[in-house]
Amino acid sequence: MKIIVLSENTSCNPTLKSEHGLSLYIEAVGKKILFDMGQGSLFAENAKKLGIDISSVDYGIISHGHYDHGGGLAYFLHLNKKAKIYLHRNAFEKHFNNSGKEIGLDFSLKNNSRLVYVDDYYEIASGLELYSCNNQPPILKKNTSGSIKNDNFNHEIYLKIHEKKSVVITGCSHKGIINIVHWIKSQVLVGGFHFKDIDCKTQQEELKCWAEELEKCAKDLNMAFYTCHCTGIEQYNYLKEKLSDKLNYLATGSVIEL
Repeated sequence: MKIIVLSENTSCNPTLKSEHGLSLYIEAVGKKILFDMGQGSLFAENAKKLGIDISSVDYGIISHGHYDHGGGLAYFLHLNKKAKIYLHRNAFEKHFNNSGKEIGLDFSLKNNSRLVYVDDYYEIASGLELYSCNNQPPILKKNTSGSIKNDNFNHEIYLKIHEKKSVVITGCSHKGIINIVHWIKSQVLVGGFHFKDIDCKTQQEELKCWAEELEKCAKDLNMAFYTCHCTGIEQYNYLKEKLSDKLNYLATGSVIEL
């Protein structure tokens, strides 16, 4: 299994641009998958520089209904003429940030025939499963800091891949990273933890709590974590001290093989 970061908030390759958002190109179980599409066309521009043909992608997935994960949908549909795109049926509801700004998807695309709307569980193909976990009781509280008002994130889905290792891919983990770890058992988890608004000084106890829980999961469940995007660099550095080699950061241009 190979995962290549096409766009993320930062870049580890000087030839690749970055943006606030996420897009991952995945090769697994004999398929090519685009998980999230960033804000616009950047995922495709970077893919071209990396020699990745977006038109050959078999499946597209949008993790939740925010512009920084699904803003590139129209451009993907333009470049790729065959792939179905999977997203939760609530993804096109209106979504706002804490300041009241609308941050949802382009509603004009809602009825595109290539979109496949899913609920709690959906098997795309052998070894590729989608979960929403909307009906699962929380193990711990959701990530509170930086949460978006009046949004229960029932539009968020997660991809589980079964190959040599079981891997869960998440966009922002709004429902709580520890909840997701326990709801969808895996050996590896890749994605944002949504810790970016936890102040490492004034809210250190909260971050410490999450770090301890992740450390426990890494030890008890023998898990490894790759994080990015909404985790926050300062927050990642704090977590890295606790989790050591069990946690690594993914930037635009990063490649991991599992």
